[in-house]
Amino acid sequence: MPSREIVEAFAKRLEDGDFVGAILDYYTPDTATYENLAAPVVGRDKLADKERGVLAAFKTVTAVRLGPSLIDGDVVASRWKFSFTGADGATRTLEEIAWQTWRGNEIIEERFFYDPKQLGR
Repeated sequence: MPSREIVEAFAKRLEDGDFVGAILDYYTPDTATYENLAAPVVGRDKLADKERGVLAAFKTVTAVRLGPSLIDGDVVASRWKFSFTGADGATRTLEEIAWQTWRGNEIIEERFFYDPKQLGR
């Protein structure tokens, strides 16, 4: 079960824009992440590579946590607002719920739930 301090430190890394660093420091090597009902990305290195690709596709990416993270044993739920600004200056915003399962102080599974229409899909 993660402590409140660990969860807050993880969230701060995201809010500070250190997305890849947060993955490398807080996810297990065998982590699995799911976006809605898509097939999982399995492995911390694959997830970090995917995140690098997302970051490279945009001029800026920002994250703001909306309210506190809810912790219940090994499960943490957080509501996030991400903004993606392209080279053309257009910004798209995505609100999502991140549902995480932790093993100690590391994330072993994460599921993102959001409406893909927010991204024009």
